[in-house]
Amino acid sequence: MLGGISIWQLLIVLGIIILIFGTKKLRNVGGDLGGAVKGFKKAMHEEDKEKDEGEQADDPQARVSHDEEVNTYDVKAEKKAHDQEEHQEERK
Repeated sequence: MLGGISIWQLLIVLGIIILIFGTKKLRNVGGDLGGAVKGFKKAMHEEDKEKDEGEQADDPQARVSHDEEVNTYDVKAEKKAHDQEEHQEERK
């Protein structure tokens, strides 16, 4: 027996609470409590996200942007195109 309270005693207390407050009021309280917990979790998640963004702003690598268009030179692609041209000329 844990703490001297059995399951039957808990059920009797729950029954008395339902009789006093009613199921509709208890449902509203449960919904309000659930909404409060959801809001708290959302606020904590936003705070963590802002903290992570603040840490990234201090990191020099985080400030590098790749938005500008970069011209690259692909040697393999040029060689492949050149080989295809030679192959087509050989067919003729």
